[in-house]
Amino acid sequence: MKVTLRRTAAALATLGLYAAAAPAVQQPAHAAAAATAGAQWIDRDTVVWQVEADRTTEEELRSSSGGALRLSPTTLTDAQKAAYPHLAGRPAFAVDPRDREKAATALRGEVEAVQRGGDDHHVLHRTGVQIPGVLDDLYARAARRAELGPVFHHGRPTLSVWAPTARTVSLDLDGRTVPMRRDADSGVWSVSGPPDWRDKPYRYRVRVWAPSVQKMVTNEVTDPYATALTADSARSLVTDLADPKLAPKGWSALKKPRAVPLRDARIQELHIRDFSIEDRTSAHPGQYLAFTDRGSDGMRHLGQLARSGTSYVHLLPAFDFSTVPERKSGQAEPGCDLAALPADSGQQQKCVGEAAAKDGYNWGYDPLHYTVPEGGYASHPDGPARTREFRQMVQGLNRTGLRTVMDVVYNHTVAAGQDDRSVLDRIVPGYYQRLLDDGTVATSTCCANTATEHAMMGKLVVDSIVTWAKQYKVDGFRFDLMGHHPKANILAVRKALDALTPAKDGVDGKSIILYGEGWNFGEVAGDARFVQATQRNMAGTGIATFSDRARDAVRGGGPFDEDPRVQGFASGLFTDPNTSPANGSSAEQRARLLHDQDLIKVGLSGNLADYTFTDTRGRRVKGSEVDYNGSPAGYAAAPGDALAYTDAHDNETLYDALAFKLPERTSAADRARMQVLAMTTAALSQGPALSQAGTDLLRSKSLDRNSFDSGDWFNAIHWRCQDGNGFGRGLPPAADNQSKWTYAKPLLTNPAARPGCAEITGASAAYRDLLRIRTTEKAFSQATADGVQSALSFPLSGAEETPGVITMRLGRLVVVFNATPDRRSQHVPALAGTRYALHSIQARGADATVRTSSYDRSTGTFAVPGRTVAVYVER
Repeated sequence: MKVTLRRTAAALATLGLYAAAAPAVQQPAHAAAAATAGAQWIDRDTVVWQVEADRTTEEELRSSSGGALRLSPTTLTDAQKAAYPHLAGRPAFAVDPRDREKAATALRGEVEAVQRGGDDHHVLHRTGVQIPGVLDDLYARAARRAELGPVFHHGRPTLSVWAPTARTVSLDLDGRTVPMRRDADSGVWSVSGPPDWRDKPYRYRVRVWAPSVQKMVTNEVTDPYATALTADSARSLVTDLADPKLAPKGWSALKKPRAVPLRDARIQELHIRDFSIEDRTSAHPGQYLAFTDRGSDGMRHLGQLARSGTSYVHLLPAFDFSTVPERKSGQAEPGCDLAALPADSGQQQKCVGEAAAKDGYNWGYDPLHYTVPEGGYASHPDGPARTREFRQMVQGLNRTGLRTVMDVVYNHTVAAGQDDRSVLDRIVPGYYQRLLDDGTVATSTCCANTATEHAMMGKLVVDSIVTWAKQYKVDGFRFDLMGHHPKANILAVRKALDALTPAKDGVDGKSIILYGEGWNFGEVAGDARFVQATQRNMAGTGIATFSDRARDAVRGGGPFDEDPRVQGFASGLFTDPNTSPANGSSAEQRARLLHDQDLIKVGLSGNLADYTFTDTRGRRVKGSEVDYNGSPAGYAAAPGDALAYTDAHDNETLYDALAFKLPERTSAADRARMQVLAMTTAALSQGPALSQAGTDLLRSKSLDRNSFDSGDWFNAIHWRCQDGNGFGRGLPPAADNQSKWTYAKPLLTNPAARPGCAEITGASAAYRDLLRIRTTEKAFSQATADGVQSALSFPLSGAEETPGVITMRLGRLVVVFNATPDRRSQHVPALAGTRYALHSIQARGADATVRTSSYDRSTGTFAVPGRTVAVYVER
């Protein structure tokens, strides 16, 4: 997915991740100018401030709590420039050595930078001061060692919170106010209590200067290190995750499915509510416990996928998020008979939209508390149920043969400043959020960006991940917008996980997989503030990034096309053209299709930068020399650096994308075949691959490109083919889709676009056959780039390559991807005389059409039906 398809506040409707960004906090009219923070105090000795200074001016920092700190012009050192590359060319000022001891006191009030000049020393410039750098310099060394949140020793809890700029911090515990003690070295406030504090509700009461409202405030705020919460995140709970009553039966002895290397991971991306909310065979629809319903249709299908080679279920956000009322009694439902409305009606989306703000549905990319399970998926959102039931979910998936990945969203918070949903920024204002030059919070991710480059936000990420790994036995983590993290932060996560051992921690941290979105955009783009965790930068780390290269080539076009009918390899470009003028002339289509085939070949190699092959123009090229919209197609250093996929929760499902792109006359059977072909380009690649749950069942969201808040009606997975695949449930919500309604309306009533049971079950079975081949044939699991180079080739690649057909040789296998409508013969002279036969799994498998594939040994010719992937094995 492309990140810009998901983000911005006003444009969350068109680009968005979820419905609405945090409302702006109303500021007093007089505060606007003073609230600007154009100076940056980067360490105890240095302030960066874009003002001109000379012998006639005087500069100082003024604090409401610590007097004045005199400044004098200086220059940044090489080390400071390296730490703050975006500030490297700016004027700098040194804090007078006589005043440096005032820094800690000054930071506990309002701090301003003031420049005076002239005979009367009038104020020339005045601005607020950004303080994260100096806070890290003063406190991070000691604070990094602190155990924050609730920690139990011999049954007695200690509660600790990092709040170095606070005047006072106290504990509001079960209706009582308990003073807390401040450690001067770390800036951590803490208090210990008796055992009867266990499971009591609490909040911190923090008195602190709040730049967003330009005054001292007293905030009652939950614990950013909370491990449990009351309903709707109102209060934290003094909970010990090691408490035996929170452990389901068999938890301590849980046996996990065998760990597979990241390069072999085959992942199903799954939203917890989508999974079971319309599964009539589930006893716990929409809940964590649905994964314990062994006999449900959903769990049976996951079991089939596990036996075919799927190794992980990737859960969309399951931490505590903001946008869903957690009590069922507080959740709204659409007030219409949705099923009675026409397939192309606009009434379904209107009715769903009217309930969306208070229904039980959201993707959950709006974090409140990073280390507590979301209460909306629990049977009871108050107390320990969410902890115990999350663990039962992990158990249920593990017993089905699947390991568990969590989608984590540390790159932003749902709100900042004095908003009621702001947790971090109401404890240490101006620290945890990434600030722009004027001191406003960056929102390039959609909401209030976090500053994971700051020591204590980076620590929060690492500590939270380790908690999920140890206490919930999570087997992997997918980082949302990982490119907004420093590479160093993600590597610190890897190091912390690698240190976990079964003997010491109950888990094997080295087996835990990591991957994320390595997109490069926003205020951090181009390593502007730090070396980012982007696609190219993460190569060679063993941490994968999503690869959009082959995805776009397979589907056609890109996520931002105004006309959704732009075709690609698996949607009929040149070989079965639709009527869209956006596809260009026949000659243009042919040229683009052949280039798409080169992009897919790079994808099949694992997106390796140095993989060398002959492209469709007859040139010998490396993967990095193949163009992808001006960037190198190949960027990986080893198999496992790039994650292949053809659809995920963002953008249209694969079925819906193909519905737009395939000619309207395309039969349901042929649509199903193209679906399997498209999925297989990812499934048979070197390196990890991901697909959205239900894609093998031709899952549709009725053409919705951004279903984050579209409710159960558009999102639920239909495990029984008799219930359809979700297509034709009305025009998708207008906010993100209205520009495409012209194309969507005739499609939704097209009988050819509505699959039946034969197509749905047939596609799933054919895909599972190919998945089994990928799992059982070790040639698909090359461990090194050299191994890929030796084993993988494209013998017919070159100027005479067949448009719409890719022939791949991999060790003793030959794989033919025929995306054309017709049977094609692929003549490989070098293989003449070699015995090949259709792979036994396909020869005995579910797809009758692939069984008509043939091979002529005398000429080395493979003949494959249209819209088919055939795997041959040397005999």
